[in-house]
Amino acid sequence: METLDSLTVTILAEDSVGYETPYLGQHGISFLLRAVRGSITRTILVDVAQHPDPLLFNMDLLGIDPSSIDTVVLTHCHYDHTQGLATILEAIGKEDLPVVAHPDIFRLNFITAPYFRHVGVMAADAPERIREAGGTLVLVRDPLELMPGMTVSGEVPRVTEYEGHEMALKTIQDGRVVSDPMVDEVAVYASIAGVGTVVVTGCSHAGIVNISRHAKVMTEVDSLAAVIGGFHLIESTPEMIRRSVADLKAETVGRVLAGHCTGFAAQVELNAAFGSSFEPLRTGNVYSFSA
Repeated sequence: METLDSLTVTILAEDSVGYETPYLGQHGISFLLRAVRGSITRTILVDVAQHPDPLLFNMDLLGIDPSSIDTVVLTHCHYDHTQGLATILEAIGKEDLPVVAHPDIFRLNFITAPYFRHVGVMAADAPERIREAGGTLVLVRDPLELMPGMTVSGEVPRVTEYEGHEMALKTIQDGRVVSDPMVDEVAVYASIAGVGTVVVTGCSHAGIVNISRHAKVMTEVDSLAAVIGGFHLIESTPEMIRRSVADLKAETVGRVLAGHCTGFAAQVELNAAFGSSFEPLRTGNVYSFSA
């Protein structure tokens, strides 16, 4: 894989905010990636959390002009990553803005406990609304290069036997209720010259270890510079948390920046395993990677 000169990752939305900061938190996550390669700079919005108002408020505080965004990537269907997308596209104000996602992202996705509730993409962000707001849907199962050095993962191979079973998510196929394996889960892999590969993941329904291993295969590296995002261990058993953290440690990851659906118990384990190389995500945090 070719490389970027630098990458900056800004946390626009997260479940928590730092002490004495002015940013607004919300359940969900959103990242702004600024990738530089030579004279080319691309700004990628990854997920939009679940409400556009605090997202736009935080962007304003951070001095980020929505019109600077070149592409939107949706990591999976859930409302806390996709809700308000049409409003954000209107704020960006461009025509034919690429919105990259998996072809299955608009399926019905729901839970039944404690009661039936749709948790997928909402009607206000249906394909026709996205197009009306200036978006052009780019729906792919395969990896998609956004620029040399930055790629959307495509479907992540499920290699571990213990990951991806933590939520009783369902969908409907041919009129029948079936388990939903969340094959629409994608991540973003960025390779930075002199630094290595950085993984940006929304929720890791595919499994954070699976996502990390896939990143190493795709970018042809033996270790990862950083893994950033939600690890979805919040509802996992202590044994699964320990196993996930141990396997992630074995993948040789430089920095672990985890929040959103990771959960406090998993953050404690990550802190114990990675020490100063671990940091919980906070809204407004900015991480820079360059040689």
